[in-house]
Amino acid sequence: MSNVKTGGQIIWECLLKEGVEVVFGLPGGAILPAYDDLMKYEYPIHHVLVTHEQGASHMADGYARATGRTGVCIATSGPGATNLITGLATAYMDSSPVVAITGQVPTSLLGRDGFQEADVQGVSLPVTKHNYLITDIRDLAAAIKEAFYIAGTGRPGPVLVDICKDVLQASIEFEYPEEIYLPGYKPNLNAPDETSVARAAQLLNEAKKPLIVAGQGVSIARAEKELRQLAEKANIPVATSLLGIGAFPSTHPLAISWGGMHGEAYTNYAMQDCDVMFAIGARLDDRLTGAFDTFAPNAKIIHVDLDPAEMGKNITIHTPVIGDALLTLKMLLPQVQPNEHPAWLAQIADWKSESTDRDIIAQETDELVAPYIMRQLWHATDEGDATIVTDVGQHQMWEAQYFHHTKRRSLLTSGGLGTMGYGLPAAIGAQMGLPDEEIWVVAGDGGFQMTMIELSTVVQERLPIKIAIINNGYLGMVRQWQDVFYNKRHAGTPLFNPDFVKLADAYGIPGKSITRKEDVYDAIKEAQATDGPYLLDFQVEEFTNVYPMVAPGKSNADMIRRPMPNMMEGEE
Repeated sequence: MSNVKTGGQIIWECLLKEGVEVVFGLPGGAILPAYDDLMKYEYPIHHVLVTHEQGASHMADGYARATGRTGVCIATSGPGATNLITGLATAYMDSSPVVAITGQVPTSLLGRDGFQEADVQGVSLPVTKHNYLITDIRDLAAAIKEAFYIAGTGRPGPVLVDICKDVLQASIEFEYPEEIYLPGYKPNLNAPDETSVARAAQLLNEAKKPLIVAGQGVSIARAEKELRQLAEKANIPVATSLLGIGAFPSTHPLAISWGGMHGEAYTNYAMQDCDVMFAIGARLDDRLTGAFDTFAPNAKIIHVDLDPAEMGKNITIHTPVIGDALLTLKMLLPQVQPNEHPAWLAQIADWKSESTDRDIIAQETDELVAPYIMRQLWHATDEGDATIVTDVGQHQMWEAQYFHHTKRRSLLTSGGLGTMGYGLPAAIGAQMGLPDEEIWVVAGDGGFQMTMIELSTVVQERLPIKIAIINNGYLGMVRQWQDVFYNKRHAGTPLFNPDFVKLADAYGIPGKSITRKEDVYDAIKEAQATDGPYLLDFQVEEFTNVYPMVAPGKSNADMIRRPMPNMMEGEE
């Protein structure tokens, strides 16, 4: 029996073979044959029409992070494809599995500056794990299968498949490849070297001041249970990176929050003072470490990572362990001895107590500040029973500090690239993947305006997403840097904001503006009780800063701290 399919059909056939249920995209001329085949042949794949292609790539990323499955976005040639790039770069930096499918001009026009032609392969090369330009229909099915394999294996990441229009219109006998032959791609799918694990176990057993630093790699490997077993068996405190939040319950007695540029002060003190650091699934990038040459100066560092390229890239590593986080922990656990470390845990508790004394929430003020909102949101969601998707800026840091995450993958945020505009579209992707989950967008007034046009997608898909805008009238984090490093010269940071409640109303979304502390909790509960989306515009104090703060190029030991209450006459 003949199984002849067009190139457009082959795309959808391949996606079905990969278990894809939803794609995020926007049609255009070069990709139109594929869209026509989607409707003509009634493929059971839900297409989410986005307002802007950047939104599509962020949605695919949010879907991937929330579900652990590969997200898919689709765009036409030229500007359609290039509009995906920021989202692909975001996914690349944060190891999120995404497959992007783009249309390209017909093969006869390649290199001739045809209408809506762009070198998408060249443009996307630095921000993808791999990419393809398909000029022959015979290569199409294999390329898509390989794209999913590459995106989801080893260290995950985005892969782009660029397909010429005439390929989409051509026909061939369809056969989905059963096997993949990629001699140049050998992801590490095996357990780590036994000798390296034994050496790591010995170091942890001998340590007086051990510390675990968990990154997102723990959650990618679904190794949260084993991480907890390790910490509890040997009584080792656990810090995380920003993206590692949720890998270890932040309410656990051994949890010591997250570290780095805006991480907790006591966490940074612990990282600087530990004698053995067990870093697992964390890149040890500059946001976490501060100045590379001053990071954890007293520590023998064990670094567990799937990607060999991360070993020693920034920090000198005593014991590298190349392997999957789950397999590594399973091999390590029997070799680690029970322990106590009372003096070390007491020291960390003292540092934590001192940090608590400086906490802005502990200070008497009638002003509405974002940390208070984050803590009330935590209480209102049954102490963290929700998925929070943030944008990038001060609100992002406050969410990480004041919303205690106890579930895996419950904070979705742009950590590596720091992409403003990520929050709303990524939340749409997360909600499409987790329809029964309570999803909140926490966004700044600046970042929200970059992608707020996707409110139409929220309404179109009837998604119950709740939105909390932290509105301080500034590009807050940039303004903070101007205050600290540029003598308070606020060049380009004051914002002209629309009435966000009226804006939401224009889309048919109910909303409320909040200016008083006493109204915060009730407003959140009202949003939760509303069937469908809801927008809250929190108009907060303008000049509240995120503390602590590590200046670029400085040591984590040299944090700028919030002054103690008896020293404060205002923000400094």
